[in-house]
Amino acid sequence: MTLFLEISIALVLAAFCGTVFYFFKQPTVVGFIVAGLIIGYFGYLNDQANLDLVESLSSIGVALLLFIVGLEMRVSDLKRVGLSVIIAGLAQVFITFGVLYWLCGLLGLATTPSFYISLALSFSSTVIAVKILSEKRDLSSLYGRLALGILLVQDLISVLVLIFLSGLANGGENITLNVFYTLLKGSVFILLAVLASRILPKFMGLISKSPELLYLFSLAWAVGISALFVSPIIGLSAEVGGLLAGLALAGSAEHFQISARLKPLRDFFLIILFIGLGARMLSGGGSEIAVPVLLLSLSVLALKPLLVLLSLCALGYKPRTSLLAGLVTSQVSEFSFIVIFLAAELGHVASGDVSLVAMIGIITIFISSYLIIYSKHIYVFLRPALRLLKFRKLGLEEMAEETMLTDHTVLIGVHRMGESILKAISNSGEPFVAVDFDPEVVSRLRAAKLPVIYGDVSDPEIQDVLGLEKARTVISTIPDPEDNGAVLEFLKRRNPGAKTILTAPTPHVAKALYGLGTDYVIVPRLVGGAEVARMITNDPSLSGLPELRQRDLDIMPTDKD
Repeated sequence: MTLFLEISIALVLAAFCGTVFYFFKQPTVVGFIVAGLIIGYFGYLNDQANLDLVESLSSIGVALLLFIVGLEMRVSDLKRVGLSVIIAGLAQVFITFGVLYWLCGLLGLATTPSFYISLALSFSSTVIAVKILSEKRDLSSLYGRLALGILLVQDLISVLVLIFLSGLANGGENITLNVFYTLLKGSVFILLAVLASRILPKFMGLISKSPELLYLFSLAWAVGISALFVSPIIGLSAEVGGLLAGLALAGSAEHFQISARLKPLRDFFLIILFIGLGARMLSGGGSEIAVPVLLLSLSVLALKPLLVLLSLCALGYKPRTSLLAGLVTSQVSEFSFIVIFLAAELGHVASGDVSLVAMIGIITIFISSYLIIYSKHIYVFLRPALRLLKFRKLGLEEMAEETMLTDHTVLIGVHRMGESILKAISNSGEPFVAVDFDPEVVSRLRAAKLPVIYGDVSDPEIQDVLGLEKARTVISTIPDPEDNGAVLEFLKRRNPGAKTILTAPTPHVAKALYGLGTDYVIVPRLVGGAEVARMITNDPSLSGLPELRQRDLDIMPTDKD
């Protein structure tokens, strides 16, 4: 069978499995891995040349992934996520490494393989986190931002590890000098990336008028720098090159456009990666690694979320937010495979150790996908036990001052559309409280002496602090149906008389919210924040909501949007 036919079969099968999993509301990543298992079972892509091609295509996907990570990364990102996230990220990596190293010793693994296996398993996957949080539309939620902040810290650590291992892989008798030379080269190229970030944005501005040229140049820059880094001239990994290439363009005004255009191509290559992982699961390693695979997989799945949960709770976040963020990190990273492959090239681990990490990676990615999808259900199940983890009475998710609000307005989401609404409410003189999960927005409002809470409105404890039970009006500018549904459910049980103004991404979702009893739904394409502000200013009692509601219902399409 020709290579073209084998890859075509793999892609068709991946599309079929992904579609089936999507329609059953399951993670599509798991569908791609299942496709890989089927391909491996029937012996497709087993030829060494074909496997090498799949690995090369997978490497392009990971390099493009890190290019986009670098593209969207700012030095200010670490400031934005805060010291607490940095502490949680560092704690998870180092404690996970220590516990797994000890466990590998108990399982009878040699010292050097134990070191590399523990190191590889210490990192969590940005790919899985971003993909599933995007599918859940939780990327901008508080727990999503915390989880991605922790993963950002881990990505930076893993890049340093890759630079170090690349130095070892370069060979030479004087290992210390060789590693030092590689670290020096890495530092120089990081410096060059910073300098390029000052020059390239101007050039990007010149070619931005041609979308095709912008796309082609960005792709060539990402792949070219990655190839340069993996060449003997530099001797680092392609992944490090991809990240630095992205950092060099992060300051350009076009970085959002570049990211949006390259993501479909990145996803195509990452699908190849997941197919390859599934195919490898049935090859290599025998029954002798079954027990270590099982125990280490369970340890990763339990230990990483637990460490994030305890760290964030100790730093002042509520158990719900901490648990949801922790579950996002409950798998091994794409960097794990790179680390163990580099260790194999050095001759420090055997092929069985590579198979061990690969199988643990696939198992944890598979199971963690469901842990993330059903994280809120897991929280409900564990809620009684999690109440013991309130280490601090007032943490990072609290009100600036505890006040007993009654007959007030609750504004959910202040950024963008909420700004004009907040101004109108504040000028009205009526009591109100706002809630947002952006720490910068919260800090700014607190500096202006405005009542604001930093937290996630879907958290029952935040709902209590907001005083939803005694609120006169609830206005939500966030278009998340799940969060708005949680607010409606709360109000239906404990404050059915409150007037509600919610936001929906589409008319179809708006109709569903109306069916649940919402007084008025903001559909951005139909009504903006400015109109709501005028509504509050001109009609503080909001007596005109029924007319506005009917007006929008009359112009909504009849079919699904």
